[in-house]
Amino acid sequence: MRLNSNSIIDGRPIPGDYAFCVPDPETHVAMAANRNPHLAWSGLPAGTRSLVLICHDPDVPSRGDDVNQEGREVPGDLPRVNFTHWVLVDLSPERDAINEGEFSSGVSPGGKAGPDGPDDTRQGINSYTDWFAGDTDMAGDYYGYDGPCPPWNDSILHHYHFTLYALDTPRCPVEGRFGRDEVLAAIEGHLLGQAGVMGTYSLNPRVPA
Repeated sequence: MRLNSNSIIDGRPIPGDYAFCVPDPETHVAMAANRNPHLAWSGLPAGTRSLVLICHDPDVPSRGDDVNQEGREVPGDLPRVNFTHWVLVDLSPERDAINEGEFSSGVSPGGKAGPDGPDDTRQGINSYTDWFAGDTDMAGDYYGYDGPCPPWNDSILHHYHFTLYALDTPRCPVEGRFGRDEVLAAIEGHLLGQAGVMGTYSLNPRVPA
C-alpha cells in the first residue's frame, strides 16, 4: 500500500497553496489559498472496502503562553501535542486519488459545512474548531481540510502527516460529529493496512526549511 502526492514531496516543505496561512512581512501571517493537496494511492490490501484519511501535526505547543507574541519565541524544548488538520472517512476504494482543491479551496470563517462531504464521504472536525472557539469572527465547527498555520514565532519546524487507512468495512463506524480520536478508536479491528506522506511547514523566517 502506497500514498503519494503531486502537491507535496515527502519530507519537504509544503507549498503555501495548501496552507491556511502564509508568511507576511507586515503582519507575520496572511490567509492563504487553503487548498487540499493532491493525494493518490495504490496497492490497496485485498478486501479493502473503504478508506480513511487523516492529517495531523504532532508539533503544536502544549502551552500558549508565548504563541504569536511579539518579542517572544516558542521554545523548542516545550512539550508538543497533536493538532488535527483533516479527517475524511468513507472514501471509496474504487477511487485512486483526491484532486487538488476537491475538498477545500479557501479559508471559510466559522468552518466549512459537514459532516457530509463530496462523493458520499463524511468529514470530521479539525482542531481549528478548538483554536477559534473564543474568536467571535472565526468560531465554529471546522469540518474537512484546513491547512498549516503554525505559530509564526515557533522555534521548530512542524511536520504534517497525511495517513491513509484501508478498512474491511464499507462505512467507518462513527456517527454525527466526530474527530480524529473517535475515528482512530472506531477503526481498531478493521484496519487492513496504512500508508503515509509527510510535509513540513513554518511561518518563522528564522527556522530552516
